[in-house]
Amino acid sequence: MACDEEVLPLQERIESVADKADLEEVYNTERHLLYVACTRARDELLVTGVEPGSEFLQDMNGAGTLP
Repeated sequence: MACDEEVLPLQERIESVADKADLEEVYNTERHLLYVACTRARDELLVTGVEPGSEFLQDMNGAGTLP
């Protein structure tokens, strides 16, 4: 739920990072957590949010993970 742009990754977390390397780590961690959560679904997966959706959803769709 709430896979929209300002929620995933959480905007406050992004703004609190000062170092570029730390920022990349935050993005990678958030992306990985979403991927793991989505791949745990056995029969069906419902992803919700409002426009604009999280950029992570586009990443997963490009990888063939989402229909």
